[in-house]
Amino acid sequence: MINAYAALTPGAKLTAYQYEPAPLGAHEVEIEVRYCGICHSDISIIDDDWGMSSYPVIAGHEVVGTVIQLGTAVNDLKVGQTVGLGWYADYCETCEQCQNGDENICSDLTPTIVGHHGGFADKVRANANSVIPLPDSIDLMSAGPLLCGGLTVFNPLIQFDIKPTDKVAVIGIGGLGHLALQFLKAWGCEVSAFTSQTKLQEALTMGAHYTVDSRDSNVMAALPRKFDLILSTVNVKLDWNLYLSKLKPKGRLHFVGATMAPLDISVFNLTEAQRSISGSDTGSMQTCGKMLEFAQRHQVKPVIEIYPFEQINEAIEKLRTGDVRYRIVLAR
Repeated sequence: MINAYAALTPGAKLTAYQYEPAPLGAHEVEIEVRYCGICHSDISIIDDDWGMSSYPVIAGHEVVGTVIQLGTAVNDLKVGQTVGLGWYADYCETCEQCQNGDENICSDLTPTIVGHHGGFADKVRANANSVIPLPDSIDLMSAGPLLCGGLTVFNPLIQFDIKPTDKVAVIGIGGLGHLALQFLKAWGCEVSAFTSQTKLQEALTMGAHYTVDSRDSNVMAALPRKFDLILSTVNVKLDWNLYLSKLKPKGRLHFVGATMAPLDISVFNLTEAQRSISGSDTGSMQTCGKMLEFAQRHQVKPVIEIYPFEQINEAIEKLRTGDVRYRIVLAR
């Protein structure tokens, strides 16, 4: 029996919920959950904001735990091993994307919390192909947010061959943005932060070399076009043409925040300087391994607030209000 916390209807508070899992599949792993981060994506699935939720929803996709059971075909993990589980719980392993090492854009993948029970529970299951061993010396309490938020902001550095000499800006200094600043500074980039007046000093302490009050129209207007990459971590609509105008020729505006509003873009803003717009969510298992190694080497860690699992509703409510610095982790 697995003991969990589930939303029974869209937007509902989580309630205690038990379910009996099917027999463990040959390629599956059962993990005893020790820590689990709470991400805005969990709330989006709980609320069915994206129209893909299946109830009861057991969210939680930033899992850190211990392997307690292995399927008969699992050879690369062992019972007692400390592992992580992120946004995806299975990949098809046969499509072109999986064969090319891009399983995070697999055509037939299984999200950990969509049509699958996630980590707001004492145990969680996943295919071994999506479970990653954690480095021995990593801080387990803060590792969970790296598996989603950390990988999300690290992935573009790999995908677009970002160089230490590049000038990179981050829009929004929250759960994603505060990790992006740390990764980019450790990567060697010149790092700028677009944020509110209240977070300008905080952004500097987290790795930004420069800060820009994005609500000050005069400051924004005077800013030169100097960025190789602008990374948007926010989920609100902004003046994207303004940000595009701050990119160098051949610069890129890349979205990792789940902005639901359509983008109003002037094509001229792209063509006159060969600029690009792109987006991504997480990253491949190989990239995840690189991210964890890099985070360990450079001591990139999320700023976290700890709640016991029993206070999961209070923790979610605090995240809903935006009153978190900067990630919440449930501990047992």
